[in-house]
Amino acid sequence: HLDGAIEAAGGQVVAKASARIATIASYRMPGVASSAQLIQLDLAGIAVSAGSACSSGSLKPSHVLAAMGWSETEAAEAIRVSFGPDTTRAGVYRFIEAWRRIAERP
Repeated sequence: HLDGAIEAAGGQVVAKASARIATIASYRMPGVASSAQLIQLDLAGIAVSAGSACSSGSLKPSHVLAAMGWSETEAAEAIRVSFGPDTTRAGVYRFIEAWRRIAERP
């Protein structure tokens, strides 16, 4: 459901065709820097990251995405979302709505 909502809002699911860990996802919002997404999501009370897990706290584009053949611009538009045992369905829907609002901004 989350991947479909991201794509419906014009986003891209990173490594969609690959086997992925269910608790970590990465999404790209074309045309919107990950730093802008982080700020807007933080203002909405949602904590996400830019970059790979091993560079948590960094705003540098993910070296993992670069290794996958993504351009620096594409990698700089991606965020990493983590889900844990306390993540609720309501929390996921809140993320989707906040992300959609960012994507719809001119």
